[in-house]
Amino acid sequence: MTVYAPPADTPNADTASARPRTYIEAGYTLRSWLLTTDHKRIAILYMVSITGFFFLGALGAAAVRLELLTPKLDLLSADGYNRAFTLHGVVMVWFFLIPSIPTVFGNFLIPLMIGARDLAFPRLNLLSWYIYVLGGLFTAYVLVAGGVETGWTLYTPLSTKYAPGHTVMAAAAIFVVGFSSILTGLNFIVTIHTLRAPGMTWFRLPIFVWSHYATSVILVLATPVLAMALILLALERALGIGVFDPDLGGDPLLWQHLFWFYSHPAVYIMILPSMGVVTELVTTFSRKRVFGYEFVAFASIAIAIIGFLVWGHHMFVAGQSMYASMVFSFLSFLVAAPSAVKVYNWTATLYKGQLDLRAPLLYAMGFIGLFVFGGLTGLILASLALDVHAHGTAFVVAHFHYIMVGGAVSAYLGALHCWWPKMTGRLYSEFWGRISALLIFFGFNITFFPQYILGWLGMPRRYHSYPPEFQSWEVLSSAGAVMLGVGYLLPLVYLLWSLFYGPRAPANPWGATGLEWRVPSPPPKHNFDEIPVVTWKAYDYPPAREEQG
Repeated sequence: MTVYAPPADTPNADTASARPRTYIEAGYTLRSWLLTTDHKRIAILYMVSITGFFFLGALGAAAVRLELLTPKLDLLSADGYNRAFTLHGVVMVWFFLIPSIPTVFGNFLIPLMIGARDLAFPRLNLLSWYIYVLGGLFTAYVLVAGGVETGWTLYTPLSTKYAPGHTVMAAAAIFVVGFSSILTGLNFIVTIHTLRAPGMTWFRLPIFVWSHYATSVILVLATPVLAMALILLALERALGIGVFDPDLGGDPLLWQHLFWFYSHPAVYIMILPSMGVVTELVTTFSRKRVFGYEFVAFASIAIAIIGFLVWGHHMFVAGQSMYASMVFSFLSFLVAAPSAVKVYNWTATLYKGQLDLRAPLLYAMGFIGLFVFGGLTGLILASLALDVHAHGTAFVVAHFHYIMVGGAVSAYLGALHCWWPKMTGRLYSEFWGRISALLIFFGFNITFFPQYILGWLGMPRRYHSYPPEFQSWEVLSSAGAVMLGVGYLLPLVYLLWSLFYGPRAPANPWGATGLEWRVPSPPPKHNFDEIPVVTWKAYDYPPAREEQG
């Protein structure tokens, strides 16, 4: 592998005569971690917490897949099945997918990428993590107390009137963790505006930073709407105030409007940071400046803006006005345009690049394939007539998982493999990294592609029993889930192994050009001895290499 030298006007951190103390060496006690205000340590705290929630959510998925091996209900009770998929949805959406990339990699990398020593509000950053943990404790209580059976969408009047589980406590958990998201988004916005190094103009920022800026705007503007809806739901359930229940003078469709006004932009909260990660991986491992930098940057902003206008496409069959449905259908097609711009630019960047097929690039290429397929099937759901056929079926489950799991989790793991040497100072096994990426890609497709077929044939989602002729597809899905589970467990093993036995990582093992690669691995406590002055453009790879490709 060719390792690029950094530009002549920046020091090579590996050759520094006196190695500064790293953020890991700043303290080894539990207190030094739990009271830290260092953005890098807080990122590690988030990583540990989020990994735990990921495997908790995976247990819910495993219970669902085991139950669906046979057409009849024979492993769980009907309520138990409902509680298993609700646990899976609530934990995965609010405690893994939404916070994962921003709180782990955004926290760790944004100050390093823009040439700052920390985020704008370090204490607020630590408070965000504690609020996240508090929300997690509420969720743990719900789990121990018996769970909730409404699904992650908490549709009314099921959630306000008919579900006997701990719905209010589950809503409280989501309400609390929402404040963590708002504080993180606020911190990123202020940091990106005020702490950029001299010379780090907006159009010298990495696309990763642009993506997190757009995500943060959504977090700050959309999350309060969900918080308000959750308060109304709790008030109706606890005090009998008529908001959503028709018997009390309420309107159940109002919940769907409020919920999806947040939750559809939340899809972009989950996927925009992933797009930022994939842009970094594609340009790093193809040794090329990202094709159409300005278009990719503005596409992030366009997705954030249009994403606020498409919530009604979840209600085509719920009784909303036909004219409203036509407008939401058009806007849903429109939001595909900036997403397509990104896919086109990733492909153009890879074209004639000097591809280094390491694990991070394999994850990025897996993301692109799964995102494109999931996005194209999203156009089917945005079409009024076709959505009537596919609504509420396993087809929707497959579409959602292709974007959120196939896409977002692949990007998370790609980021983990790319920046693991920077975060820990250790290199991992490239062989096992590639094996894991391939297992996840093929295991994911074997798990969820059959759900497209089942949904198109009429299999409703969230049903625990089904006609016997569907069993072969369900068994195939469960077999794929086993492969997928092995693919997810492998990185946990070899990355932990690398912490103790992996070779030491140099400052810049991939030959990348970002500021974060110009400090030692792992970085010093305060990132930079002197704030750098940026005089070069983003992704400043030597032009000669592009021409040679």
